[in-house]
Amino acid sequence: MKKTIIFCYSIVTMAFIISCISKPAVSDSTQNVVDITGKTWKLTELNGQPITLKNPEANPYFKLNTSDMRYEGHGGFNGVGGTYELKSNVMRIKFNQGMSTMIACDDLETERSFVQALLAADNYSVNGNILTLNKAKMAPLAKFVLR
Repeated sequence: MKKTIIFCYSIVTMAFIISCISKPAVSDSTQNVVDITGKTWKLTELNGQPITLKNPEANPYFKLNTSDMRYEGHGGFNGVGGTYELKSNVMRIKFNQGMSTMIACDDLETERSFVQALLAADNYSVNGNILTLNKAKMAPLAKFVLR
């Protein structure tokens, strides 16, 4: 009987030790992951420069929908959208070429740069309510604020 109790105690102790060892360590980056989906992100900067719009009410923005992994937005005058891939645990993002209307407008250059920034981005960072889209380790392509 004494051997059975010691044997059971040993099994429980070993199981506890193994479970502690096999748990992956949680890094600070995964603890601080911010969900950027389902929110509307309004453009504030392109290539390190604040945007200046002839029509400030037509501010470019986008939103990530998780139900169909599509992004949708507005370049200021034309609608934009397509599919995206997101790996939030490593803060990687990829916007795939999608659709856009092509109507001329006053802020067409800002709109084109906005779409180019989306398509060039491969990672992102979040600081408070500011989302930054980046390409590799270069300077930010675009900055956004929660709308």
